[in-house]
Amino acid sequence: MKTKEAIFASIKGELIVSCQALPEEPMHSSFIMGRMAYSAMKGGAKGIRANSVEDIREIKQTVDLPIIGIIKNVYENSDVFITPTFKEIDLLYREGVDIIAIDATKRIRPDGKTISEVYPVIKEKYKDQLFMADCSTYEEAKTAYELGFDFIGTTLSGYTNYTQEVNLPNMELMERLVKDFPVPIIAEGGIWTPEELKHVFDLGVYSAVVGTAITRPMDITKRFIEAIK
Repeated sequence: MKTKEAIFASIKGELIVSCQALPEEPMHSSFIMGRMAYSAMKGGAKGIRANSVEDIREIKQTVDLPIIGIIKNVYENSDVFITPTFKEIDLLYREGVDIIAIDATKRIRPDGKTISEVYPVIKEKYKDQLFMADCSTYEEAKTAYELGFDFIGTTLSGYTNYTQEVNLPNMELMERLVKDFPVPIIAEGGIWTPEELKHVFDLGVYSAVVGTAITRPMDITKRFIEAIK
């Protein structure tokens, strides 16, 4: 098991590649995600973000990089679906994921509580675990910082119903978070080009996650098709 210090050091100033495919997507397969993560590592990525214990186990077979683990689970009574309850956190914790990312938006969780109510309990229960806050606004990031999250990500900017009009990647939000909060800020969401990635690092972010632009060939193809229509 890597030390917290080693995890922090290994992803500083580096690219994290998100390797995910949902059940309805053509690439949905733990084996494929394992090969995707291995390809990312060979290409120079220094971290992987992955969804589900099955995918994470497969990725660990060939990849020895810090893993940001999530479990996406949809509950009828809540819009929160990234590691939404203690059940998902416990599965990731028992799997030995380096960093667990959870939805840290202001939205009500499946148990009827807010992140401000549940995170102190989470932190107390999993004292030795690193946690990343997936946020969509400055205010949510501020709350996450005050709650004591280890990393703050811009992951959900543009993906909550109150941020849908935001242009991605949300450079303005990234810049404000870097300036105002002395914790590692992870840029994530809508980074499509090497130029955009360079720009977000120039803003001072700690590290950045790129997913779709690298690991979702269907979406990449769609972008090329749109360019010629």
